[in-house]
Amino acid sequence: MNLAEAFSLIVSPDRNVGFRAYDGSSAGPQDGDAILEVRNPRAVEYLAGAPSQLGLARAYVNGDLEIVGDPYTALSRLYPMKMTHLSTSDKIALGKKLAPFALKRPTPPPQERKLGGSRHSKKRDAEAIHHHYDVSNTFYRLVLGPSMAYTCAVFPNADATLEEAQTAKFDLVCQKLNLQPGMRLLDVGCGWGGMVLHAVKNYGVSAIGVTLSEQQAEWGQQAIIEAGLSDRAQIRFSDYRDVPEGDFDAISSIGLTEHIGRANYASYFSFLYGKLKTHGRMLNHTITRSNDAWPSHYNTSFINRYVFPDGELSGPGQVISAMNSAGFEIRHDENLREHYALTLQKWCGNLEENWDAAVAEAGLGTARVWRLYMAASRMGFDIDTIQLHQTLGVKLGARGSSGFPLRPAY
Repeated sequence: MNLAEAFSLIVSPDRNVGFRAYDGSSAGPQDGDAILEVRNPRAVEYLAGAPSQLGLARAYVNGDLEIVGDPYTALSRLYPMKMTHLSTSDKIALGKKLAPFALKRPTPPPQERKLGGSRHSKKRDAEAIHHHYDVSNTFYRLVLGPSMAYTCAVFPNADATLEEAQTAKFDLVCQKLNLQPGMRLLDVGCGWGGMVLHAVKNYGVSAIGVTLSEQQAEWGQQAIIEAGLSDRAQIRFSDYRDVPEGDFDAISSIGLTEHIGRANYASYFSFLYGKLKTHGRMLNHTITRSNDAWPSHYNTSFINRYVFPDGELSGPGQVISAMNSAGFEIRHDENLREHYALTLQKWCGNLEENWDAAVAEAGLGTARVWRLYMAASRMGFDIDTIQLHQTLGVKLGARGSSGFPLRPAY
């Protein structure tokens, strides 16, 4: 059995994915828009040693496996890959072919990461954030565009640009928080400061943003200085748990809950609840799983090892329940799943358009991690294995007063 024959046993022709290998064998369309190219034996060793997304990722990041064409197209055709069609004899034949490769266990690419220490301690959380967000501000600018917004945008229409959609996202958050001139906003996990800048410029508030990425904090604080807003805005290189101020009118958490860990939801939301005034609002914007029963994280997943160490997702019901248990009255929840698929499509396009510059800035391995991760994430939002929920809560006053109008403007 050659490698193409092994591939054909696993991947049926109706998937319309081509294959070719270093042993000279090939299968499927060779002039199509999605071809897997196994360039050397090490690719098979990775795939056979970890026959899951991790094996494929190791081979791809190292350049031993190439996806000819758009990675999103290839992944969409290959996933989900069920093996129920394989007969017992097929499995025996595959085992004989792949067993010698599975025993090799080559060293993973240097981009793969396993953290030490206590999970979700301040030190380990800082290390996890550093791994992902301190790649390079220049690299992120190439991928994210001028807004430097690394969270789901909100597209007012399908033809909106990425920048228009990111502005619309920040505006939607401001409206849900009912920001008014003179209010005080805390933005936890503030990234490069996009929410802080938008709220201060357009809604007349004062704002503090905190991030565990030193490079993000430096970029965001410089942007504030250049905008002449230093008297009303600041970006801190800090853990949100170390914010001493309180009595905020509003809190935004855009893309931080994914890093918290579900075991810490109670303390996280309780801490932020304690930072609000009566009638203060919190908007939590987070990626979720579409099903509460699914595992929250995978220690052997590509995302965990290469992209978001210690990242952990739960279903939207668990996030809402944790906010509610912390004292928030939940006033609104919205799933923006399709918007994140569109956002990722734009980011993927930016990476391809700026590929040479991205590789020069961050290295080929890191650029390949991002190409694979964003394509896979886009597919996940498309097919509803992951979602994006904005959940709005309020800190009630005496006798259940909420400060909400009968029908909110947003």
